[in-house]
Amino acid sequence: MFRKLILTLVALLMLTGSAYAKTLVFASDCTWPPMEMTDEASKQCVGFGPDLVNAMAKAGGFEAKIQNTAWDGIFAGLAAGKYNVISSSVSITDERKNAMDFSDPYFEVKQGVVVKEGSAIKTEADLKGKTVGAQIGTTGFFAAKKVAGATAKSYDEVGLAIADLDAGRLDAVICDDAVAADYALTNPDYAKTLALGFLIVPESPEYLGFAVQKGDAETLKAVNAALAKVKASGEYDKIFAKWFGGK
Repeated sequence: MFRKLILTLVALLMLTGSAYAKTLVFASDCTWPPMEMTDEASKQCVGFGPDLVNAMAKAGGFEAKIQNTAWDGIFAGLAAGKYNVISSSVSITDERKNAMDFSDPYFEVKQGVVVKEGSAIKTEADLKGKTVGAQIGTTGFFAAKKVAGATAKSYDEVGLAIADLDAGRLDAVICDDAVAADYALTNPDYAKTLALGFLIVPESPEYLGFAVQKGDAETLKAVNAALAKVKASGEYDKIFAKWFGGK
């Protein structure tokens, strides 16, 4: 009887631990349309990234909680254990790999240059002597700082940079191509006044990945397994088509 009681208690403890482990908190800066953005009606984070995370949760058998988190503190929050994963269009770079671990890639990006409609800026060379805005700490900002002869100006949110461009306070904005296209081509506030000037093609492919704490092998394994299932099932292609019109 005593042995059965012990086994029952152990089983309950295992189930409790398992249930806890199946809740993963994903931090996302929801100011990056159409990848991650806040729906005005529901106030929920929506977009390609949240749809992918929710599909992965279903495929992986865990619960996903998406936590809207400002970009300027998102990496520090991960290091402090405030959440399990960053799902916020984070480019996989060698520098970031030193501080965190990354999942398998889930999206390839280039850097898009947004300009005013009718602008003479058509190439990177045309940015010489210009003021270029980008969200701080992003690969878009890193690209802006590399442009010879240009002045890079950082912003807490890419939308603030876009607003300054529209108001004539910037000559261009650099951000991920999907975001650049959304603002320049489909956003009702800017589609008539802004244009996608050109793309900056990197020397090597740039990929987005889910970031986890350095050494968190358990979470990384769960994320990778779920991502693989979503890709293999064809659900990834459906989500891609929903937000980008095809694959």
